[in-house]
Amino acid sequence: MGSATSQAGTQAGTGKDRRRGAVVAALMLSMALAALDSTIVSTAVPQIVGDLGGFSVFSWLFSGYLLAVTVTLPVYGKLSDTFGRKPVLIGGSILFLVGSVLCAGSWNMGALIAFRVVQGLGGGAIQGTVQTLAADLYPLRERPRIQARLSTVWATSAVAGPALGGLLASYAGWRWIFLINLPIGALALWLVARHLHEPVREKGPRARIDWAGALAVFACGGVLLTALVQGGVAWDWLSAPSIALFGTGVALVGAVVAVERRAAEPIIPGWVWRRPTIAAVNLALGALGLLMVAPTVFVPTYAQAVLGLAPMAAGFVLSVMTLSWPVSAALSQHVYGRIGFRNTAVVGMAAALLVLLAFPLLPYPGAAWQPALVMLLLGAALGLFQLPLIVGVQSTVGWAERGTTTASVLFCRQIGQTIGAALFGAVANTVLAGRLGGAGSLDSVAKALEDPASVADPDRLRRAVAAAVDSVYVGAACAAALALVVLLCLAPRRFPVIDQDGERGGERAVEESGEATPGAAGKSAGSQDAPRHHSPLSQRTD
Repeated sequence: MGSATSQAGTQAGTGKDRRRGAVVAALMLSMALAALDSTIVSTAVPQIVGDLGGFSVFSWLFSGYLLAVTVTLPVYGKLSDTFGRKPVLIGGSILFLVGSVLCAGSWNMGALIAFRVVQGLGGGAIQGTVQTLAADLYPLRERPRIQARLSTVWATSAVAGPALGGLLASYAGWRWIFLINLPIGALALWLVARHLHEPVREKGPRARIDWAGALAVFACGGVLLTALVQGGVAWDWLSAPSIALFGTGVALVGAVVAVERRAAEPIIPGWVWRRPTIAAVNLALGALGLLMVAPTVFVPTYAQAVLGLAPMAAGFVLSVMTLSWPVSAALSQHVYGRIGFRNTAVVGMAAALLVLLAFPLLPYPGAAWQPALVMLLLGAALGLFQLPLIVGVQSTVGWAERGTTTASVLFCRQIGQTIGAALFGAVANTVLAGRLGGAGSLDSVAKALEDPASVADPDRLRRAVAAAVDSVYVGAACAAALALVVLLCLAPRRFPVIDQDGERGGERAVEESGEATPGAAGKSAGSQDAPRHHSPLSQRTD
């Protein structure tokens, strides 16, 4: 009898493991849709412009998508906390696939940009909900496993995306870079619909959606991000369009605050910034987004213009960072299990600060392995920084607040990247203009160096580009220092971790066993901020 019971329990456990494995596969496929999107499109731009025209506005293929993803993250986070993760992920994935079909059928550049915005509206749901489900799906001690897998998806996409986009654009036509999303997305949707089972929740008062807040957040984010993305590119920073957009954005910020303070269920609730742990992680991840602009945007230019590498070799210099990042992230649990989330992130960012400061010390022109080594070390440091913060902050809230918390973290990181692109672009062009007597921009100089015979003094231009990129890395080091200050001054030394029953415990439990258990003091401290919700997936897939 005992043997039969044991065998039945084993079979049930195996079935649950299979279901959870299928859900993890669905999350990885869904994340691949969002991760591949920008990299696969970038290499097909010449073919797209050649077919549709619109060279002067093609940058909006990326900016429009980025804007839509960023401003919808808080909205989807709140919706997932209100209605569950499954409907939000399915709805977002369908919207992304509809946008992909529309993009493939575009008849001019304006239509393609509009349909890319539709894709972005779905991409915001995918990015935020997948990260939230990763925390729902695994208990604290096992979360680095799923996070490492998701990091691997981003790393693989960074390496394979440009090559796949180039192949499809050259041999099948650029429209296939959007159509390829359909089989991937269909498989992910089938796996989610079949294997992701959220528990039936008790019926309570009908949830009220803060539509006014969602519209205000969307409008405010769209206006400010447009000002940052296009400022210094489409128009001067002090021109009438920039002043008008920033002025409108500031007014809309006031509108968002006023609307959200009166809303019963605000899209961006005040507790996101009132709780020191969440506020500190938001600011630290915003600084991460800021500093990430240095390697992702400027290293390929440096490798081609200064080192003289071909585009594929220049891409490899950057891609080594995406190889060390997931490895470091997967191993970070052994560090934060001993010293805690905050201290692990501090160690990672301190190492990143040293690596960023080492870049300007590289010899000129140097060998390709030198910046590649810097990128390898930077990826390892940032993997040690980011994952403990995400896992840690998700573990400080219950199920009903996890979507909003995760969305706020991703939102701040996206905002940091947008600010960084504008800020460091201005820094690079200012240094370049000073070196060259007020002539040219970084992009124009880099393109000129592709044909050295057309340049009177190519070495002078290369040195100017090197100085500009060095200045960007110094700025990125300042962003790293800002992240360290935020963590040391604002973040608690030990995150107030909540166990599966919604009660607070200290990180001592994490240090001892890798999973939180409620302490005697933790049961009373902060209980008002921690509604008791069981993890929905722990009941059905764990």
